[in-house]
This record gives sequence, C-alpha cells and structure tokens, in this order.
Amino acid sequence: MKIEVAKTSGFCFGVNRAINKVQELLDKGKSVCTLGEIIHNKQMVEKLSKSGVRIINTPDEAEKGDIIVIRSHGVPLAVKEEISRLGFECCDATCPFVSKIHNIVSKASEKNIPVIIAGDKNHPEVQGIMGHCKSNVFTFKNQIELEELVKNTKNLYNEEVWLVVQTTFDVSAFKNYLKTIKKVYTNVKIFDTICSATTDRQEEANILSKQSDVMIVIGGKNSSNTTKLYNICKNNCKQTYLIETADELNLDVAVLKKAACIGITAGASTPAIIIKEVFNTMKEILNENEQSFEELLEESLKSMNSDDKVHGVVARITPNAVYVEVEGRKQSGFIPLDELSADPNAKAEDIVKVGDELDLLIMRTNDQEGTIMLSKKRVDANKGWDIISEALQNKEVLTGIVTDVIKGGIIAVTNAIRVFIPASQATVNKGETLESLLKKEVKFHIIEVNRAKRKAVGSIRSVAKEQKKEIMAKFWETAEIGKKYTGKVKSLTSYGAFVDIGGIDGMIHISELSWTKIKHPSEVVNVGDTVEVYIKSFDAEKGKISLGYKKDEDKPWEVLKREYPVGTVAEVQIVSLTSFGAFARILPTIDGLIHISQISDHRIEKPQDVLSVGDKVKAKITAIDFEKKKISLSIRALLVNDEETQKTVTDETTEKTAE
Repeated sequence: MKIEVAKTSGFCFGVNRAINKVQELLDKGKSVCTLGEIIHNKQMVEKLSKSGVRIINTPDEAEKGDIIVIRSHGVPLAVKEEISRLGFECCDATCPFVSKIHNIVSKASEKNIPVIIAGDKNHPEVQGIMGHCKSNVFTFKNQIELEELVKNTKNLYNEEVWLVVQTTFDVSAFKNYLKTIKKVYTNVKIFDTICSATTDRQEEANILSKQSDVMIVIGGKNSSNTTKLYNICKNNCKQTYLIETADELNLDVAVLKKAACIGITAGASTPAIIIKEVFNTMKEILNENEQSFEELLEESLKSMNSDDKVHGVVARITPNAVYVEVEGRKQSGFIPLDELSADPNAKAEDIVKVGDELDLLIMRTNDQEGTIMLSKKRVDANKGWDIISEALQNKEVLTGIVTDVIKGGIIAVTNAIRVFIPASQATVNKGETLESLLKKEVKFHIIEVNRAKRKAVGSIRSVAKEQKKEIMAKFWETAEIGKKYTGKVKSLTSYGAFVDIGGIDGMIHISELSWTKIKHPSEVVNVGDTVEVYIKSFDAEKGKISLGYKKDEDKPWEVLKREYPVGTVAEVQIVSLTSFGAFARILPTIDGLIHISQISDHRIEKPQDVLSVGDKVKAKITAIDFEKKKISLSIRALLVNDEETQKTVTDETTEKTAE
C-alpha cells in the first residue's frame, strides 16, 4: 500500500504571491488590513490575524495609516476607485490570471459587447470580474443556469458575445457547456481563462482518484477550487473525504489498511504545512514507512535543469530585468534584459506588461539565493526558426523591425530572429539610404535559411516589387483621363515634380504647375507636399503617367472675373510707360492700361511726369473686354469726387477703350 501526494497540491503561485505581499508588508512594520479573507483557508487567516492583519469588508472600515490589500480574487473597479478616493495606500495582490480577465471584459465594455461569465455569481472572483464590465453581463455556474441563460438571451443568439471563465471553474464541465454555447451563440468569442494551475490540479486529481481506493482532499469548505477537486475525486473514488486539517481525519483504519493506494490532493489555498500534517497523521494511522513528505514535496519543487522550460507571469518590470512568478516553483524568477528580446534596443516595458503569461527557458538556478535566471529570447528564437523556415518554403511575407545598420546591409528582427538583409535587397527607391530604415517596420521575404549556423537572409526589395506589380495592375484597370488623386511629392527635377498617387508614380510637368511661368518646380511645391492632381494622359505599355495640377478656376482671367469686377479699386504696379499712357500689372500675366487722361486730375504732357516703372498705385477698374483681353484703369477716378465728373471720366474712358 502506498500514499501518493499529487504534485500540484497547495498554494498556487497567485495565492503564494498574495501571502508573500502581506508578509512583506508585515516585515516592514506596516499596518495591514485585507479586503475580505486573503485566502479561503481559515488556518492561514487565523495565523495572519495573530500577526496583526485585520479583515475589513469595505474600504471605509480601514483606519488611518492602514495599507489595504486586495486579495488574489480581485475586486470590482469601483472598489479600487473608492480606496483611492478615501486616500488609502493600496497593495493589489490580484492574481495575474484574474487581472487578465478584468482586461478582457474592460475591452468588451469599450465596444459595448455583452459578456458571459462561466462562474458562480456569488463568488468574489466573479463579482470582481462583473465589476470591471460596463456592458451587459450574464453568468452561469451549472447546466440549469446555462439553460436559463439561453432561454432569456434570445436577442444575443446572432450577436457578438464574449465568454470568459472563472479561473477555478471545473475544466471538464466547461468543455461540456461549450457545446451548447457554440451552438446557440453563433458569434461568440471564447476566452478560456481557466488558470493553468487549476487545469493541472484537476487533471492530476482526476488521474490520481481513478488509481486510488481512498482520496483525501484538503482545503477550505468555502473554497471554490477545493470543492471542484472534491467533486472530481468523488466521481472516481467513492471513499473520498474533504477535510480542512489533520484533526478531521476520523477515518476507519480497517478501510484504510485495505486500500492499495491512498491519494492526497489539496486546493490552491491550502498551506504546505497542513498537507504535511495530514500526510504525517496518515502515516501514523497506518504505521507505514513511506517516503517522507519532505521528500515528496522536494521532488515537486526540485531545481530544474538548464534545458527545462517553465511558464510564468510577469510580476514586476525594472530597466534591467523582468521579474516573474514561476508556476509550481518556490524560487523567484528573473529575466535579464539581454535575455528578453533579440532586439538590443528594445525596452522591457515595450515587450511585456505586468500580468503577461510567458513560456521561458531556465538558464541558471541559484538554490542558495532561491532564484532562477530565465530567458524569453531563446524560447522565442526556437519558435522563430520554425516560422522563418516555413516562410521560406511558402514564400510568405514577414514583418520585422530594423535594429542595426551594418557593413553591407541591415539587421531586421522578426519572431526573435535576427535576419540579415543585404544592401542590394534593402532599398527600393534611388536615394534611399540604409540609415533611413533604422528602427522602422519593414516587410521582407526570406531568401536563405541555415538553421545550423543560425543564419537567415531576407529581401525587402522582392516584396516591394511584388506589391508595386499588384498596385500597378489594379491602377491600369481603373485609370482614365481626368481621374483625380491625392498624392505626395516624392522628388523634383528641373522639368517637373514626381508624385506618388498610391504606390505608383506620375509626373507633373513644370508647365502644368502654374499658370505663370516659373523657373523651377520648387517655386510651387516641395518634396513631401500633399497635392491634388488628375490624369492628363498615360501610356500603360511604357508605364508613364502625366499629371495635371493647374485648375481652371485658378486661371488669372478667371480670378479677375471672379474677384475684380468693374468698379473694383486695386493696388497695381507700373510695368511700362508709353506716350499715351501707362501699363499696370493687376494679376500675374494680366496688365491694364491707364490712359494718359486718367493718370491725373489735371492735364499732363507725358506719363513719366507723374509715374515711374515699379511704382505701386491704386487704380479703379473702369472697363474690361474679356474677348480682347483688355482692361482700362483710372487713377483720376479716385481723385474726383462729384458725380458729374465721375460720369465724364467713365464716358471718356469708354470712348478711349472703343478707340
């Protein structure tokens, strides 16, 4: 006969983390109160109470100087806001797996998406989740409640719905409920948020109880995960007992001695010391010299070899390292910055966030300090090589960040793999430098992989060529004379401006940039400018596109017609003098005549007596002949005030214009 203790027994790392946070505060001499019982274990709660930890039900029960600890179950958002409003210091010991659910339902709320929670609505974890959800939220904990939910939410059958699960939910039951969920809610998005430790604990309990004649389940009577363990074991082993401490082991010795195997498992809130007491008591009852509890426990917590992979949750981020809680391990885990990412320029906070779940590789253990040095980069790299190899085989396009410019090319990191891209394959356009790509996201093909030598070569140019080919094919399908585009000026030459109109380039000839004569395109546009253009002509075979930029409404004579009607007083510049008058510039390319009789309010011998080339004067437009492109101006009209003289001036001007 043997006694077997399930490897995944006792504190999960979330509970262990919460207890450690409380103990750290006590060690610092802080006044600590927990919002509800820190864990569902009466013995541990009593122990903490003797150390000075008080239990409060609401934040306003705290006293001045208290630090309020939020237990691993988490709380509604409103409770956190209340703690802040009351001015108390808060220590948030919410399990990272629970925080993950809070984030999910918060995102659903932002999109006003209804949320279904598989869990007990009376459990504090579920109440906390509901308190982070502002959209419609529904719960169910069993088949009866699920059927009721389905009956009352017919309006959601074809709507988008998000489903999350209480971390300690029964794994096998949830799988069964999913059949109904998927069938009824056709647009449901499922987040399987059952804690991996819960899954492992339940799977081990299921296997162990099938092999055992007697099962002992240790944990608080009000603990959700312990109750589920008991139900799982009871289904497989009739002689299953739920106890909180060794004192409750009132078992029939005769029954025990007939058992070939006795299994022991424990809930996530059960301290190791209680599991040890139960084991020792069982040993005394049976008087068996089985392997010691210390040996069993040590076996489950043994130091891992350097090749072991572990799963952890980010607990704290510093500039030089990321600290993680490692599942099923007592040692503290940390990831040095150079083992976090293949990008040497990356910052830890840009790669991971507190609460993120990570697969990690153990680099080194330090049993004396109780620490494990871990690597995320190497786990990612192993996965990355698979992705890189598949991308080569399937000719897939990958995305990466350019981290370095080196001799002969650049380095781009994708899926934790450093890919070398030769200079000849890195740039697409003439004049584009390698330095201009630094720290930018680029798309490339993998053109060579040598996994043994850890070498990968890529090409940005091949992707760009494919993309341009596709863009051009689509462009020629829809191109037509007069079609308008919004483009960006890419480059200037002495004869025009090249414009990107959506992945394909066209040219605005210098003559098309302005209604007036210009010496260089830079007088009108600059590189980087956004411009409105239209197709003047194109040649699909040669791949040439001529673009128009000038608008008819900007023609000088159109501007004159719109903004300078007869009677308008304008500031004009004298551009030339003749014996019969002066020509003055009104708009670029448009000049008007100020007849010698209209230059002054008294007779003058010649225009030069009053005006000089370059003078700026005010003149009144007295007549316009759009057909002959002639304009008459008068300075005299502005110098004469009486109506009769004004009429005379107008008549004389009209007569001169007719001549």
